[in-house]
Amino acid sequence: MRLRRAATVAATALALALSLPASSAGAATGTFSYVYEDLGGGSHLSVLPDPPSRQCITLSKVASEFAPPSHSPRNDTGSTATVFTGAHCDGDYFTLRPNGGHASERLKLRSVVFS
Repeated sequence: MRLRRAATVAATALALALSLPASSAGAATGTFSYVYEDLGGGSHLSVLPDPPSRQCITLSKVASEFAPPSHSPRNDTGSTATVFTGAHCDGDYFTLRPNGGHASERLKLRSVVFS
């Protein structure tokens, strides 16, 4: 009797798990934003919605060493964001806590990775 009940519970749990929508397990849910300046000196806000986790993201607008680095990052994702001074997650780094971690314009960055 116990074996039958355990099998029924296991089958029910499996059916429930399969019926749930797929989650974005490989993504940091929320947004990450930063400010970058164009070559004319104009400031722009850029946003990364639901960025992938454990994957280095080089910020395209500031990837080149000739472009000024971005600044003022804000991490409104549910994951820790580690920002780097260089492209391809190279150079000095700083960690921003999840759900509102931010830094001033003094923090320069060119790439980021999420936990």
